[in-house]
Amino acid sequence: MRQHNYFIYIITNAQRQTIYKGITNDLERRLDEHYRNRGKKGSFAGENSCYYLVYWERFQYVNHAIDREKQIKGWKFSKKLALIESLNPQWLFLNDEIVDE
Repeated sequence: MRQHNYFIYIITNAQRQTIYKGITNDLERRLDEHYRNRGKKGSFAGENSCYYLVYWERFQYVNHAIDREKQIKGWKFSKKLALIESLNPQWLFLNDEIVDE
C-alpha cells in the first residue's frame, strides 16, 4: 500500500520578519513554487518574498494535516514563533534538507 504524505510548513523571508503557513502534498514542489513567485504581487508569500523553510511536519492523512494547519493558523504570533524555535531555534533555512521520498 502506498504511503501518503501531506505537509504543513512555515516559510519566512530572508530577514526572518514575516511568516507564511501552508499545506501541500509535495513540499519540494511547493517550495519551488514559492521561490519562483518571490516578489510577485497577488499572494502574501510572493509579495513578502517568503520561500525559506523554517518548520514543517509530515502527516499520512490529509485531514490530520488540515486540522494541524488550522490549529497553527489560529495561534497568536508568539506561539507560532515558539513552535518554530522548539525545533529550529536558530531559524536555519531547511530548504536543502527536503528530499523526495
